[in-house]
Amino acid sequence: MGESRKLRAGLIAQLANLDPYPESVPINHLVQVEGTPLHGTEALDPLEFVRTIAAARITMPKAMVRLSAGRQQMPDAVQALCFLAGANSIFYGDKLLTTGNPETDRDRALLEKLGLHALL
Repeated sequence: MGESRKLRAGLIAQLANLDPYPESVPINHLVQVEGTPLHGTEALDPLEFVRTIAAARITMPKAMVRLSAGRQQMPDAVQALCFLAGANSIFYGDKLLTTGNPETDRDRALLEKLGLHALL
């Protein structure tokens, strides 16, 4: 949402230093919704987003690092890098709070292509 790398790292550090740290850490990529205050802001570089996922994974190794909002606009290759960096969960289904999610068929195809499967 326009924060710097230092601010993102600081938030991850705060979460990681909670005792215990969160079991679930959703990481959102800003969806620029027209009419909202952040519409038109500079987009975060995709590799910077992947670094954020990696930092969360390293600092909170037992957490479910959830690849959350913004996946609908995210190329499959970036999502794949997020999984390689440590994301181990997605929000699956039609809609989050206000923005859409990728269609379930697209998610299934991506997960299959990556050799990933649901935890049972």
